[in-house]
Amino acid sequence: MSAVISPTEIQAHEEGEAPAKGFGWYGMVFFLASEAVFFANLIASYLYLRVRAGQWPPPPLGANFQLERTIPIINTLILLSSSFPMHWAARAISRGDKRKLTIGLLTTAILGAIFLSGQAWEYTHSSFGPSTGIFGSTFFTLTGFHGAHVTGGVLFLLVCFFRSTRGHFTKDHHFAVNAVEMYWHFVDVVWVVLFTVLYLL
Repeated sequence: MSAVISPTEIQAHEEGEAPAKGFGWYGMVFFLASEAVFFANLIASYLYLRVRAGQWPPPPLGANFQLERTIPIINTLILLSSSFPMHWAARAISRGDKRKLTIGLLTTAILGAIFLSGQAWEYTHSSFGPSTGIFGSTFFTLTGFHGAHVTGGVLFLLVCFFRSTRGHFTKDHHFAVNAVEMYWHFVDVVWVVLFTVLYLL
């Protein structure tokens, strides 16, 4: 079945302009905005508790305690690097290149899974847990919710990957790819903020 093209889109094409954004795009923007507010509230709560505590981390960890940064730094580089194959995949399908789309989606999903594996290693080798005072509960809440979002993103990527192998996406019809790209870049940005707040400040 051929898609119905609106007069506005035809005019935009003739004038060399990009077609107007659809409802799906705006819906995705509003969804990501709500997620941004969610993480902003969590981060604000963390900063508030940190200021009120005076000493950070508070007992039982103590002010001399520092988080191990090696694995988180490696994880950060992995997650940030995953944005490149994601962007590459989205640009590929916009040109009708289904092969590069499939490769890019799978590569991004693999890098996301590696990030989650690194986070799992950090959790299992940590000297503190969620019940270790305010610091432990806030740390695991922030990183745990982000990890859940990365997990959701990896699943989203795999769904798009399997759809791409079946030829579901074309040059003109690939909104799901654009949506997962928007979501994945959002997850990356959130992690940069969390890494700065938790590990560097």
